[in-house]
Amino acid sequence: MDRFKGRVEQKLISYFSDPKNVMLKFEPMDHVYRSIVHELAETHGLLSYAFGADGIDRYIRIYRKDNAPCEDELAARRRGEPWNEEIRRQLIEKRKLEELELKESEGTKRKKKFIPNSNYKDKYAHLIGQDAALEAARKTETNKTYGFVPSENKKDIRSIEQTMADIRAKKRQRQSEEPNSSTQQ
Repeated sequence: MDRFKGRVEQKLISYFSDPKNVMLKFEPMDHVYRSIVHELAETHGLLSYAFGADGIDRYIRIYRKDNAPCEDELAARRRGEPWNEEIRRQLIEKRKLEELELKESEGTKRKKKFIPNSNYKDKYAHLIGQDAALEAARKTETNKTYGFVPSENKKDIRSIEQTMADIRAKKRQRQSEEPNSSTQQ
């Protein structure tokens, strides 16, 4: 284990001492060895990612922090697909086209104005009638009288505060009358 750790550390130091080297791929290895490589990469300030099926062909790629892989590259490598600059360019072009199509479809959606096939008033004229809107628009008036009592006498013109005060006064009057009536019996 110590010998493996020393070899990997020497490999990392020698490989990443050259600024042109941005990525190093290790051969498939067991979980214990991969954890050692991850630990060494972290101590040297590098990013490490494992790809492939566990127990079959799981390998590690180590990147410089200033040249970290994009999310698309990570996703492609996790799926087991190859990754290079040509695939990256194709993916960027595809995204641009999808973005343009999305903008165009949003633009056409906004421009179209909904026009109904028929007027609902004509469709439901047998239910609401032709003059329903005109009759509803007229000012509603109260009846002049309810039976023999004029409607003016039925309106309460007091404010809410005045009404509440009147109710309290009646309640106090009833309470003051109750003790008097109970003492007389």
